[in-house]
Amino acid sequence: MAQDASLEQPGSPEAARDRTEALVRELRRGVYAAIFRRRDIRNFRPDPVPDEILGRILLAAHHAPSVGFTQPWSFVIVRDLEPRRAVKQAFEQARAQNAALFSGVRRDKFLALKLEGILEAPVNLIVTCELGRFGTAVLGKPGSEPVEIYSTCLAVENLWLAARAEGLGVGWVSIISNDALRSIFSIPPHVLPLAYLCVGYAEQFPTRPTLEETGWAPRLALEQLLHFDSWSASGDERARRLARLAREPRSWGGIFPADRMPEF
Repeated sequence: MAQDASLEQPGSPEAARDRTEALVRELRRGVYAAIFRRRDIRNFRPDPVPDEILGRILLAAHHAPSVGFTQPWSFVIVRDLEPRRAVKQAFEQARAQNAALFSGVRRDKFLALKLEGILEAPVNLIVTCELGRFGTAVLGKPGSEPVEIYSTCLAVENLWLAARAEGLGVGWVSIISNDALRSIFSIPPHVLPLAYLCVGYAEQFPTRPTLEETGWAPRLALEQLLHFDSWSASGDERARRLARLAREPRSWGGIFPADRMPEF
């Protein structure tokens, strides 16, 4: 039987070094490239998304990990313009409420941002979460922790990265009332509309996240977020060294060519 080409060959230096099942260099590069080049997209081309590609990214989402293998997600595929117009109206109402939280220059910046592509994207998706799909007893669920919600977020991330690998853009429209989505799409009360996503071919993928490029917020430095053995042990030389090592081109030499390094 032919060996799986996605794994390092037994005689390779990588396999000899640690006997892991690391992906071959090209596949590792693809995984990291999708992670570092994923963006929240708002501007879409009208080109349709082929069903086979849509099916692939939905299958990737369905293969996300879930606590207790609950698989609490479902996917509502929205192509019809009529419900999307209703979603757009609900978005505008929620956006006005969100804008009221800011003032002055910050509010002006908020209002200048394009935060959705509901009508432009050829496909909208609603990723839902059904708590208690298999009953109240869930393996790995401590007390009332909403582990199904955490699991469904992983499905969203799987979908997003798979879409990026396919050249598709995804934009998460978080400024919508869940009650509005339930009403528009007849979603039952026990099901949570967790993510409203616009999906399609992007006009472009920005080099950096839009909110970073526009000065809304900076990316936090990795060393600020590292703790060793205790929450109180943070920001020390160990954190600085590890973060510095993570950014050094030599750490990525076996994955990205020097002229194709992503921007961290």
